[in-house]
Amino acid sequence: MSSSYNIHTSPLISSAARFHPVHSSYRYHSYPRNFSAFRDRIMAPVSKQHYPVGLLSLTLACASAVEDHSKSRQKDKPTCHSQLKIVKHARDKFTQEISLNSKDKDISLAKALLFVAAEDEAFTDYNRILDARSFLDERNGVDSTVDTYSDCDDFEIFPLAGKTISQWLHELNVIAKEVEGELAYKDIGCDLVVVLEAVNTILFDFRSFKRFPVLVDSKFSYLHNVLSSGDGTGIMLSIIYTEVCQRLGVTIVGSRFGEDFLIWPQTENTEELFRASSGHSIFATVNGKCVKNPSSKASDLDSKSLLGLEIASNRDIIGIALANLIRLHWKRASRRSRGLMLTSPLRLLSSKGLGNLSKFNNDGLPLLRPMELRLAVMASERLLILQPHNWALRRDHGMLLYYSRRYGEAVQELSICMAFAPVEEADILEPFVEKLHLLRLESSWKSLEQAGEDRWQFHERFR
Repeated sequence: MSSSYNIHTSPLISSAARFHPVHSSYRYHSYPRNFSAFRDRIMAPVSKQHYPVGLLSLTLACASAVEDHSKSRQKDKPTCHSQLKIVKHARDKFTQEISLNSKDKDISLAKALLFVAAEDEAFTDYNRILDARSFLDERNGVDSTVDTYSDCDDFEIFPLAGKTISQWLHELNVIAKEVEGELAYKDIGCDLVVVLEAVNTILFDFRSFKRFPVLVDSKFSYLHNVLSSGDGTGIMLSIIYTEVCQRLGVTIVGSRFGEDFLIWPQTENTEELFRASSGHSIFATVNGKCVKNPSSKASDLDSKSLLGLEIASNRDIIGIALANLIRLHWKRASRRSRGLMLTSPLRLLSSKGLGNLSKFNNDGLPLLRPMELRLAVMASERLLILQPHNWALRRDHGMLLYYSRRYGEAVQELSICMAFAPVEEADILEPFVEKLHLLRLESSWKSLEQAGEDRWQFHERFR
């Protein structure tokens, strides 16, 4: 008798078939969707060489295939460790860039805001990966297509809309070169007005940059997105304008004026900024519509009133951009609770007393979007690094922590705030901080009760 068996005629196959996924009582969805590929992987070690077939060899082959498939799924699962490293590295880079030990003129607006963008982008990716992992866990045993995310943990090559931070900084150099090319093409001199008009031509005509309100879309408030799409808020366009002019040897200064941020070339003779040339002044050339619009307060500025404006430092400009991010993310986080303000609980408390604060207890907090709320907290943290002694910023930061149910941290921040705040504000904060102490204790008790209940259920289950 031959010592080998044909896989298709062996009588052992009939007994082994009871363990085949098609003929068994096991549910089909516990195996991959592509069943033919799965079957071929099981049968390959047996059918190719016509090895002696037995129940043991077939079972081992099946177990090996399932194990390989499981390992493949684990390998394909997105990881979030690299994103957390990027978040920390970006915050460290931002802190280093705006350090109080650095001179204000040495701070790069573009670098600082790209570090902000990298941190928020990595954090957003981190949350998406967690969602993707949860999706895969819920669909255990079923192949699913999941979007790919950057698994890069090297900050220097971390991509922002397809480019690294160094490449986005180079993009500003490219814009400056385009301005120089415009000047060379027209064969004109380097008069200040002519240079600024060339900058306008490249930014607003050739690259089609457009200004949008702050609270429309988060993309308009991140530098790399503005450079990529050309759509941005007024402060972001002013920062790009300033960075390009700096590369051309023109120093631009600016100041917040109402809801606008106005910029102009640094000069001791402010009158020349308002002298009309070719139908418009230098000041109008740089600031565009917000100056030309008669309904804007900026249209009433002249050389004398301009001197009364406080020139914003680089730290101030970064602070304005961060404050806009806080406003934007808070609005998006509280979209389900229209009209809700950060200080709403404080105002309610001051007008109607402590007892009326029950609607803001641990179970009655407004429904907020957690990721947008966390992005607002992150922007607030960076703003406090810039202005650690600003009591109003610290109060708002404490309230963001309160809405995030981080009561212990909220108590700490609001207590520090009370030390810097005016007496009347401290009087409003004091009873609210007392309430937070109670909420923190209540939250701790509930955590202990939940832990005890989980432990009891565990013992009951395995008793």
